[in-house]
Amino acid sequence: MTSNNQILFEQSQQLIPGGVNSPVRAFRSVGGTPVFFKKGLGSKLWDVDGKEYLDYINSWGPMILGHAHPDVVASVQAAAANSLSFGAPTGLELEMAALIHKLVPSMEQVRLNSSGTEATMSAIRTARGFTGRDKIIKFEGCYHGHSDGLLVKAGSGLLTFGEPDSGGVPASVAAHTITLEYNNSQQLTDIFKQMGDEIACVIIEPVVGNMNLIVPHLEFLTTLRSLCTHYGAVLIFDEVMTGFRVALGGAQALYNIQPDMTTLGKVIGGGLPVGAFGGRKDIMQCLAPVGKVYQAGTLSGNPVAVSAGLTTLKLVQAEGFYERLTAQTQKLMDGLVQAAKSAHVTFSAQSVGGMFGLYFRADCPTSYAEMMQSDRPAFNRFFHSMLESGVYLGPSAFEAGFVSAAHTDSDIAYTIEAAHQAFATVKAG
Repeated sequence: MTSNNQILFEQSQQLIPGGVNSPVRAFRSVGGTPVFFKKGLGSKLWDVDGKEYLDYINSWGPMILGHAHPDVVASVQAAAANSLSFGAPTGLELEMAALIHKLVPSMEQVRLNSSGTEATMSAIRTARGFTGRDKIIKFEGCYHGHSDGLLVKAGSGLLTFGEPDSGGVPASVAAHTITLEYNNSQQLTDIFKQMGDEIACVIIEPVVGNMNLIVPHLEFLTTLRSLCTHYGAVLIFDEVMTGFRVALGGAQALYNIQPDMTTLGKVIGGGLPVGAFGGRKDIMQCLAPVGKVYQAGTLSGNPVAVSAGLTTLKLVQAEGFYERLTAQTQKLMDGLVQAAKSAHVTFSAQSVGGMFGLYFRADCPTSYAEMMQSDRPAFNRFFHSMLESGVYLGPSAFEAGFVSAAHTDSDIAYTIEAAHQAFATVKAG
């Protein structure tokens, strides 16, 4: 019998490129038919066939409270009743900026927009305007949205000068992007010695979530901060994924490293499209209308999205919220590692706050090169077995996972039990 998922996917491919509106949703990495969802509540999702799943994607992070939290839904309904959009200032934008500044003090001034991609693109433009320099540094495996200058191939060796990793990106644009190895302090030091006075900014995921979960070496982050200070480059923490996910103050609070600029998204929209970038006041004053760096957006600071985000940010400040979230995530990791060990499957796992990484290799990777050495076919078998059991993980070996505050002890126990069968499937090949 053909499922509704299959029917919708076949129809979607006729009108939507690849049948999806974001590539990873197509299941190309793991094979099979994408799941089309119609409902979410708490830790669970239901697809168009009525099948129930435990959700460990959480819309790629923002559903930190779980799906359809009643307080968030109520705030959205109240805001929508007053209008879906004004294209003009609202008091909600000020309230959001003030709350972000309170929780992430390095963001002395804040500009709201509509997505993480917009936030990172605009932060880099602002950094270039502030420094008067063109070159930027990013790191292998770190994804900062789909703007042209950031879609650059990550290569081995000392560094990769701009070779586009996407069609439609001019080589002349990508040529200003330098790609280095994550967690490699020596490479970083060497490139700054070589061309430090040409580098406008360094953008980094302080905890990586886009080549699976990669945890930074503290020495790497402190070296990065020191070099940017010494050479006058702007240090940008891309906390679109980690902001309010790994800790209340983000990764910068967790590791006590203060960037010059920060980008946010996901959690600050509570599930609706919102992005933000901000940082030192002297840098942010380069933005129009007070400065010469132009950035704009009709839906920037949208009142409905900001209302959802404000309610979410207020709720995550509850006493013990992050301690409980971290403990639940660690409980899941411990259970999965033990299940793999019982099945004699090579496997490792780790977590930071509510983010986690699963790796079919003996130890947790610290770089893109190490992540590429993981057993991807083993992950694919594991993924499909878990999906069959009603556990929805990211459909790629290179994506981090997320636990929400709605995940209960019984949810974690069920997931670990399903993993025992999944690891047996992996072992059987």
